[in-house]
Amino acid sequence: MDSSNQSSSSPLASNHLSDYQPQPQVVVVMVPFPAQGHLNQLLHLSRLILSHNIPVHYVGTPTHNRQATLRVQGFNPNSITNLHFHHFKTPPFPSPPPNPNEGTNFPSHMVPSFKASSNLREPLANFLQSLSARRVIVIYDSLMASVVQDAKNMANVETYVFHSTGAFTMFSFYSEHMGKPLLESINFPQVPSIEGCFIPQIMDFMESQREFRKLHNDGSIYNTTRAIESLYIELIEKFTPGSKNWALGPFNPLTIEKENSKGGRHFSMEWLDKQEPKSVIYVSFGSTTTLTEEQIEQIAIGLEQSKQKFIWVLRDADKGDIFDGNEVRRHDDIVNGFEERVKGMGLVVRDWAPQLEILSHSSTGGFISHCGWNSCIESITMGVPIAAWPMHSDQPRNSVFIAEVLKIGLVVRDWAQRDELVGASVIENVVRRLMETKEGDEMRERAMNLRKEILLSMDEGGVSRMQMDSFIAHITR
Repeated sequence: MDSSNQSSSSPLASNHLSDYQPQPQVVVVMVPFPAQGHLNQLLHLSRLILSHNIPVHYVGTPTHNRQATLRVQGFNPNSITNLHFHHFKTPPFPSPPPNPNEGTNFPSHMVPSFKASSNLREPLANFLQSLSARRVIVIYDSLMASVVQDAKNMANVETYVFHSTGAFTMFSFYSEHMGKPLLESINFPQVPSIEGCFIPQIMDFMESQREFRKLHNDGSIYNTTRAIESLYIELIEKFTPGSKNWALGPFNPLTIEKENSKGGRHFSMEWLDKQEPKSVIYVSFGSTTTLTEEQIEQIAIGLEQSKQKFIWVLRDADKGDIFDGNEVRRHDDIVNGFEERVKGMGLVVRDWAPQLEILSHSSTGGFISHCGWNSCIESITMGVPIAAWPMHSDQPRNSVFIAEVLKIGLVVRDWAQRDELVGASVIENVVRRLMETKEGDEMRERAMNLRKEILLSMDEGGVSRMQMDSFIAHITR
């Protein structure tokens, strides 16, 4: 294994940065898991920590670091000098295309890239050792615990685990794992079975990472806010006495500049500018979902029959290496003449879409989503209600949080029917319910109220600001 560290001082980050101080007493090292929804969250957290004048070192493979920076939204990736990227090489890994007919919605084609990340252990250990004259704060994805295991033997190094889903979902998994039933006294909603959420190989992998986390964990970090999840953070604290837990979210920027700092605006934004307020439903299933041709056809018919304005991101799941150059484009002819017929009413996007910008646009009034936690927290912070269509992993439980706890969404199909085709009439009905009924208007109002609460929580004295101040005080003590 080539454990050489190719380090670059690249640019990413926040507004209101203080001047960079040489030889700081505290540095933060981010160790993300190599999948978009994980890379993105820790890059956004880097921006927040940088705003407290603490240098951040973001480590990963060259391809995943490039992926993270290429897709980041909401802040200028060329404006910072004290975010440093460190490219650690791993042995080559297969990067097959996703198979929509595999029989599971979990992106098993990405497993080779997940496995390859375990090779980051040695270069990371060497890098941490080189920094340890100062206090080193390692923030690692919960699925990268084995990679940071050597930190426990190093002086001046503290490790904090980042959980990439919300506190509601985390507590539901945690309580099951501990053999404690979900507590009826707190009126915890019924959550879907874990069946169908993961493939056995990933279940085993997650269990092994849980064992490594027990060896070195100075606290836990969540991309959420006590403004919306205080009950579930408190429940986690109750069942993990003595542990430190920080809700440092939302990590994503809460206001988006109209002009894209990296160049021209995406064509979808110019189309949105021409639409009525709250009139467009955004349809996207994230970076790890691949739909069958039959399901794509039903979505197309349902959207057309709904007569609602829409932006539909139609692309397959990411491959393990999104830059390998062997991209297979499907879906060019969705339904005969579909795009011509919906011209003016809808827009199909086949490349990477600026989701944060789309959700923040005043014309966007709803979101059909797989309910990955990134998408959930981005939609909540932009005040957009969700039609929840979970595919795998934490998504089924996130959808319960959206629809039943926050009451800012509805469920497209029950998890128990996850293997059944969702027909065009169901999709048409869901879109109409969200976009043109009183029920949908009430969800939009609740979503906007949550946005306001979150914005207030970031102000001086607000619960989110206090959480971040508490964490920064802790690591710089």
